[in-house]
Amino acid sequence: MWEELGISGGTAIIVLTALYFIVKWAVRTAIEESSDKISKAVKRGMEKYYEETDDKRPDQSSGQ
Repeated sequence: MWEELGISGGTAIIVLTALYFIVKWAVRTAIEESSDKISKAVKRGMEKYYEETDDKRPDQSSGQ
């Protein structure tokens, strides 16, 4: 199959391995850059939930 494309098996493995690490690096970088925004959004969502319901926050529970 690779020979039809003019690529040997070894070259295909090297290219796919390099592509794997490039995508892995890109995803990790994107997650690290957006982690602060995600944390803030989750915190705002939790605060909104607690405001809309009568549930007490875990840190404000009484006697436990």
